[in-house]
Amino acid sequence: MSRIGKNPIAIPAGVTVEVKEAVVTVKGKLGELTQEFSDVTVKIEDNQVIVERSSDHKDERAKHGLYRSLINNMIVGVSEGFTKQLELVGVGYRASNQGQKLDLALGFSHNIVLDVVSEVVVETISEKGKNPIVKLSSFDKQLLGQVAAKIRGFRKPEPYKGKGVKFVGEELRRKAGKSA
Repeated sequence: MSRIGKNPIAIPAGVTVEVKEAVVTVKGKLGELTQEFSDVTVKIEDNQVIVERSSDHKDERAKHGLYRSLINNMIVGVSEGFTKQLELVGVGYRASNQGQKLDLALGFSHNIVLDVVSEVVVETISEKGKNPIVKLSSFDKQLLGQVAAKIRGFRKPEPYKGKGVKFVGEELRRKAGKSA
């Protein structure tokens, strides 16, 4: 039995969960998310969502914990939301935003201007003497991770000096440079 899949998901106050055919819809104060599912059954019993599978077939075992985690992330997202913070490490690396337009100076000849989707809220924090921080928040965990990975992909942290775009709190593998 899947350890994750067999745990029921508690539905907090202010969140509604609907199951129609093979689609779960979750509505909350921050937004609305839908997720299709297959090979499992999703039930709502006394303010809990329960994900069950009919057999021990390999596909059903694999999807049991997956869909339970996806539905849980949807419920947490519409009730509390998710945030990710990216830190720009490097001399002259800057970040600014006007609404949903994120302007990044990452050491290239031109600035990178990224139009961020409306579901993800962008905020930039620049303090003197500290590295600039790009704060992303959204109710959709998958979309948030995708946007954060795209921003990180513009200039990944390099292993010698650690320059680049990294997540706040991320541990980097550092290499020793040339020893003279």
